[in-house]
Parts: sequence; structure tokens; C-alpha cells
Amino acid sequence: MMFIGNFENNFDLEKGRTALPAKFRRNLGKKVIITAGYEGSLMLVKAEDWEKVVSQITQSSFLSNVSRQTERFLLGSAFDVDLDTQGRFIVPLSLRQYAKLGKEIVFVGVGSRIEIWNKLAWSKQQVYLQENIAQISEKLDEKISNK
Repeated sequence: MMFIGNFENNFDLEKGRTALPAKFRRNLGKKVIITAGYEGSLMLVKAEDWEKVVSQITQSSFLSNVSRQTERFLLGSAFDVDLDTQGRFIVPLSLRQYAKLGKEIVFVGVGSRIEIWNKLAWSKQQVYLQENIAQISEKLDEKISNK
């Protein structure tokens, strides 16, 4: 299963609630994990896939400060979330604040996970990517070639 595309949605600031786009809902199931993501986004992962994410994060030595900080960032801010029959769920307050969620948000499918962005932050991220994708791709190619 792969999540692709992006979908704008509303976020109820009073209730701290939103609804997962139908296209994503079909493949995600009723139980998900939500955590802080990178670049100010949130990350949604299917509950049954969360163990894979955890094992990738914890493969590095706990003696490494970088590993411990990454574990704290991703695992320490993770919450179990249940979707209702309409795919609605509540985003925990700490994560709402972290991602600066406003009335408009964007769900972005990125392979095995879904990111949730503040709409303005997503727009800025898209501009950055459009301006820098060639250099980013070259750096990735170098990294892959050096393995």
C-alpha cells in the first residue's frame, strides 16, 4: 500500500479535529499513530506499520546522542488515534501546536506514511522543493552512489 497525492481539508480549531481524506482512509484502517514529523509537519502511520518505523529509528546505538534525540522527537511525541466511522480524529494539543495547524490543512501522501501540514507551511515547502529539487536529487544520488 502506498499513499500518494495531496488533499486540502478543514481543521476544526475548537475541537482539534479533522477528517482523513477518503482516498487515504480506505488504506489506513481505524487505528493510526500520529507523531511530530520533520519540517513542522505531522506524520500519520498505520498502527500495524508503526513497529517498522520504531525498528528503523531504534536500530542505531542508544549510545549515540543523535539516535537518542531522534527517538525522543519521534517516539516521545507519538499518540494512538482512533478514527470514527467518518474518518475523523482529534489531533493532540501538543502536536497541533508543534505543526501550527490552522483552519486549513493539507494531507500529503509520501509512500508508507501521510504527512499533515499547515496549508501555508505546505505552500512554502512546495516553493522550496520547486526551487531546489535538482540539487536535492543530486545530493541523494551522491549518497546512494557512495554506499
